[in-house]
Amino acid sequence: MKKLLSLTMLLLLIFAYGCKRKDDPKPNVPTAPSLKLSFKNFVGNDTLSLNNEWYQNANGDSFSVTMYKYYISNIVLTKDDGSQFIDTNGYYLINSTDAASKVIDIKNITAGNYTKIQFLVGVDSLRNVSGAQTGALDPFFGMFWDWNSGYIMAKLEGNSPQSPNLSKQFVYHVGGFTGENNVLKTIQLTLPQKATVVSNSSSIIEIKSDVLEWFKTPTTISINSFPGAMNGGKPAKTISDNYADMFTITSVITSME
Repeated sequence: MKKLLSLTMLLLLIFAYGCKRKDDPKPNVPTAPSLKLSFKNFVGNDTLSLNNEWYQNANGDSFSVTMYKYYISNIVLTKDDGSQFIDTNGYYLINSTDAASKVIDIKNITAGNYTKIQFLVGVDSLRNVSGAQTGALDPFFGMFWDWNSGYIMAKLEGNSPQSPNLSKQFVYHVGGFTGENNVLKTIQLTLPQKATVVSNSSSIIEIKSDVLEWFKTPTTISINSFPGAMNGGKPAKTISDNYADMFTITSVITSME
């Protein structure tokens, strides 16, 4: 009888130990460093709202926005020691109607303290001469000129009572990657504080894009006299020169997991 009780107790102890082992938390496994770029579209100090909000540009024209898209590519991040991480993953289309598109997750980034960022607004010349492609460069997104064999780098459409068009629309499709009317713009920004990228960390760089810059500096644009740009050339170059300074970094957020 005593042997039977002893055996029963032993089995109970083994069972209890096994259950405890199953409930033990898993050992901490370091997660890969994470860095995201979050693009936030504004009109001056107001968050961009499509279709139902009216704004005023530098010329005093009233306008609303119905579409706002732009390509971001060739991202380069610089560390405080001067070394760089180059994003080789590609091309990103920021679309105001698609919240997910406004956040770029930088893949396989190396650890370090990042102090500067550089990127291209548009699609570089190599991809422009490679024909229509896939992913963010798929013509499905309406950013490729079949007739002009090239990409639209940025697109702004809206309505304005000052537009001379019967529809009261204005349409700015900015493209062209060669010669004196090349619209590609390289943006270089210094972070207001370091973005720390280490294991078990997540950093977000928030970048503001201001639609008002399309209409001013160095050229103040009147919608009445300039309601459209859809063929590349000088009109597109004028707009791209304006929006070259539309980006600013509003914050850097780093959290430890």
